[in-house]
Amino acid sequence: QVQLVESGGGLVQPGGSLRLSCAASGITFSIYLMKWYRQGPGKQRELVAVITGDGYTNYADAVKGRFTISRDNARNMLYLQMNSLKPEDTAVYYCNGRRRDSEYWGQGTQVTVSS
Repeated sequence: QVQLVESGGGLVQPGGSLRLSCAASGITFSIYLMKWYRQGPGKQRELVAVITGDGYTNYADAVKGRFTISRDNARNMLYLQMNSLKPEDTAVYYCNGRRRDSEYWGQGTQVTVSS
């Protein structure tokens, strides 16, 4: 059974930081393309960051320079370090894993940026 389980969300003040984690099980994690998506209130789900199995990364323009995606293939873990958070970063953040015709989603973790 494949599971992606996010954690680390919460309430943070503007300018603060959070680190999201995604624990993967039931897949050969190292060969999966891993992504973070988010869905803000009243918005469509959008791609935030991508990381290949080899560690190559790409980011949405809105988070470039503030967020860092990383992975630990030995521990089957995906991370998203979020710095200089803004109210517009408020969303449910989802972990996604994809390889060929297989795609899996986590249940999401809420991030709220507010003073």
